[in-house]
Amino acid sequence: MVVRQLSEALVNRIAAGEVVERPASAVKELVENALDAGAKKIEIVTDGGGRRLIRVTDDGCGMTRADLDLSVERHATSKLTSDDDLMAISTLGFRGEALPSIGSVSKLSVMTRHASEPHAWGLTVEAGVKSEPAPAAFNAGTRVEVRDLFYATPARLKFMKSERAEGEAVREVVRRLAMSRPDVSFTLAGEERAHVTWAAALPGPAGRLMRLGDILGADFRENAVEVSAGREGLYVEGFAALPTYTRANSLGQYLFVNDRPVRDKLLVGAVHAAYADYLPRGRYPAVALFVTIDPREVDVNVHPAKTEVRFRDPGLVRSLIHGALREALTREAGRAASTGGDATVSAFRPAASAPRAGWDWRRSPSAPYPVQSFPSQGQSRGNAALGLAEAAQAVFDVGPAAASARVETIAPAPDALDKPLGAARAQVHDNYIVSQTRDGLVIVDQHAAHERLVYERLKAAVERDGVARQILLIPEIVEMDETDVERLVSRADELGKYGLVLESFGPGAVAVRETPSLLGEIDAGALVRDLAEHLAEWDDSLPLERRLMHVAATMACHGSVRSGRRLKAEEMNALLREMEVTPNAGQCNHGRPTYVELKLSDIERLFGRK
Repeated sequence: MVVRQLSEALVNRIAAGEVVERPASAVKELVENALDAGAKKIEIVTDGGGRRLIRVTDDGCGMTRADLDLSVERHATSKLTSDDDLMAISTLGFRGEALPSIGSVSKLSVMTRHASEPHAWGLTVEAGVKSEPAPAAFNAGTRVEVRDLFYATPARLKFMKSERAEGEAVREVVRRLAMSRPDVSFTLAGEERAHVTWAAALPGPAGRLMRLGDILGADFRENAVEVSAGREGLYVEGFAALPTYTRANSLGQYLFVNDRPVRDKLLVGAVHAAYADYLPRGRYPAVALFVTIDPREVDVNVHPAKTEVRFRDPGLVRSLIHGALREALTREAGRAASTGGDATVSAFRPAASAPRAGWDWRRSPSAPYPVQSFPSQGQSRGNAALGLAEAAQAVFDVGPAAASARVETIAPAPDALDKPLGAARAQVHDNYIVSQTRDGLVIVDQHAAHERLVYERLKAAVERDGVARQILLIPEIVEMDETDVERLVSRADELGKYGLVLESFGPGAVAVRETPSLLGEIDAGALVRDLAEHLAEWDDSLPLERRLMHVAATMACHGSVRSGRRLKAEEMNALLREMEVTPNAGQCNHGRPTYVELKLSDIERLFGRK
């Protein structure tokens, strides 16, 4: 075996494989350089998903002729002034590999002008071959243009995705960088996407939320709560969505360390743990959190793409993020996602209702007198003046009356109208409480709401002095599979913390001797079987606290007011008042909203009053 020195061109192409994985990687490196140069306005233009063209223009400080000539050389950077700077990196780019790596696999051109220079300078790099700097016409700042990316390494092109997919990856990179710097204006344009501009926002939380709303949507802005905490030189800021505003995947979690977008398992785990008490399985929170830490306390040099970091004190970071999120969610515990009310109003609109088939009020046996048939849409519109012939009137075809649609109306208490959840006015379908406020109405799911109340009582009782138990006069014997019996008996101590005392009763049964008094009269057999199913899904590595929360949530579900139970006016109002003072009452233990609020203005628009 012969050892030989690799050529400079091959070394650059190998480096390009690490740094420039796809067009989005090149965009990330170039935009980061622009931010490090102090740019306040950055424009990104792409074509072919970035494969045919990437152009990044900024109004930063620019470069002198000498700096430009050196910038496309390997490991040349302005970000590190001494060897000690590597231990305290405060910039986004510092490796000095971006421009030479990109230039080794594409046709690269750079134009720049520094304030100290009489004119701009430009140079080109094609497949690693650099030209001499030459005078150019350009305003202050820098423009980097990349054409025919990977043309010098055709094998890499085989692994490229479609232009649409690569363009979306570029958009996601720019979105993340735009979220990290709301003080900078970003413009993203290209043939594969509509032109978009995110204007610079004012400093402070309001400006940050405005930028996040522009990128993540108005729904996130309306359902976000502010997160802010600091300890021992570590700070976390940002916004987290309410537990009732969730996503089907974790792509809605945006995490930053010193304004650097990262995908760090430690941070993701802290977010997941903070929401564990709120979200159902398969749903993920939407957050945008910004961690600020002394550069000496974090290592950003652990990955060529700089997407991963390593903290000197990971426990401190995890606990601060977890605590900050829990404090913010508890502070806004009474809120439910606004999207529920919007969806409810939309469902009421006539356009959202399809004509019902199989029933016509004109042919009903209870019709008081015969009615002439109206023409259908396909017939002549000569009788168009007959309003019920209009297609939009299909919303009134509600079908035969349902026996379960019972409404118990209640006179409102005047002083209760000013409460956040108002005064109970009716119970619909023996499950939904309709309450009136000064400026709207609220629909409450009585089972989901009471489930959260019981859950919070159980947790408070455990933290205080333990859950009070009630001894069954005759122990209830529950037969089940032997494996389930073993699981329950092995967790008997944990179940006992919440007042459920059971023991093995032969190979295929357990005897329930005591139940939590908070739950009142319950079906102990159904509760034990549900717990056995949950235990089968537990991971042994799951922390004890999380396991206990699962136990409490299951017990709360069985001890809450069931759907179909008729409530008195006093009971409904008592439920509303307790919701207003109970933490996290805006969602049940499974992450579903406990109530939907409709503003009077929305209802008036629905009926054309506004």
